[in-house]
Amino acid sequence: MSAIDISSYKGVLVLGEQREGKVRSVTFELLTRGRALADALGCQLSCVLLGDQIANLEEVIHRGADKVFFVQNPALKNFLPRPYRNAICQVINEEKPEIVVAAATTTGRTVMPLVAAQINTGLTADCTELTIDPETRLLLQTRPAIGGNIMATIKTPNHRPQMATVRPKSAKPAPADPSRTGEIIIKEYDGALFITPEKFLEYIKDTTQEVSIEDADIIVSGGKGMKSAEGFKLVEELARLLGAGVGATRDVVELGWTTYPHQIGLSGKTVSPKLYIALGLSGKIQHMAGMQTSDIIVAVNKDPEAQIFKVADFGIVGDVFEVVPMLIEAIKKIKATA
Repeated sequence: MSAIDISSYKGVLVLGEQREGKVRSVTFELLTRGRALADALGCQLSCVLLGDQIANLEEVIHRGADKVFFVQNPALKNFLPRPYRNAICQVINEEKPEIVVAAATTTGRTVMPLVAAQINTGLTADCTELTIDPETRLLLQTRPAIGGNIMATIKTPNHRPQMATVRPKSAKPAPADPSRTGEIIIKEYDGALFITPEKFLEYIKDTTQEVSIEDADIIVSGGKGMKSAEGFKLVEELARLLGAGVGATRDVVELGWTTYPHQIGLSGKTVSPKLYIALGLSGKIQHMAGMQTSDIIVAVNKDPEAQIFKVADFGIVGDVFEVVPMLIEAIKKIKATA
């Protein structure tokens, strides 16, 4: 295979997501990352969205994009791997971005490896940080390795585009700026591009959580310090009183005290609530990678040297089985007099 002309690739492209015709918030998180990369390179930031009808395309411009490429076809209304791969590859081949970034969602984790294989380039998954090397102008793709014990920085010097996925909730969406202007370009391709043996049946919502931790403004999370499944019920009770999501460490899930949809960390979900209450968890790097962008972190742990206190805004050194019941009673009293 002949070498590609790397110099012909310019700009940053993010893969936006939509559901039921509405741009998903993870798109705006990607625009924050993409904007920083584009500004460092002095180039344009574009966003590609695939679907049938999408209502709020202008907001993508207001959140930081210079161009929006909307690939429009009824076959793209719902996510299917092959049609999405073909459409994304078509846009990449036409626009030649030097960097492509997607979210490490079900969509991104499924389609990005297919795209990378199709266009013969590399892909770094689940990055925690993306920066530009000021000397080489290469994308520095940082991600955990060896079970999260080290951080590896990866480069793609010989192929284009440089491609990476980042975890949802690992960046804050930029506020909308209605004064921003940009270009929305509709791309329509021959229907043969979307022929696939796959068929979308239905979207099944996760009903195992009263409040989804990915969308919750408040999360109460517990670790092995809760001692048992019975002890973990304190986490669930406090969460119910606060209208919060229930989070957990990997150890707690493996012990069977709660289910995998509640797991936060490198092997679980990344969250960014307004308030994160950490109960009886030590703060291993694998867990903190999934919650450290929370606005306010409150930790309760009897070990004053616990790692969680290094990222906590407020810390209580004490036994969770003494502190949490007092918190629960105090909240009940407040609610009773409200």
